Amino acid sequence: MRQIKFRAMLSDKYYAHPRMVPWGELLESFDALHIFDEDCMTLMQYTGLHDKNGREIYEGDIVHVWDNGVAVVIFDESLGCGQWMCKFKPAFPDFEEWSAPLYGWLDGNVDGSVFEILGNVYET
Repeated sequence: MRQIKFRAMLSDKYYAHPRMVPWGELLESFDALHIFDEDCMTLMQYTGLHDKNGREIYEGDIVHVWDNGVAVVIFDESLGCGQWMCKFKPAFPDFEEWSAPLYGWLDGNVDGSVFEILGNVYET
């Protein structure tokens, strides 16, 4: 069973120095009213996976997926119960975006060595 936790990107609307806040600091330093206020911060849920360097993979992370290119980790609820997906941008302008299940890339390889975190969509 995966651990349920989040991290948050503080909004530049309310904070002079927007930054990524890890789970422990989020619980210790912010009350529930701020944590769930979308104007104050953007929450990103932990997927339960780590990349090849041991870093936790969160929603919104930009990852390199083995031989398949670069994707953004999203939570897709369109199939009913929802699932973690890798959303790929096309390499060529005429191609369309495509998505594939995040856990589908593992193929029994639960250490996450097929992923490498390159950044996050909220950090520049």
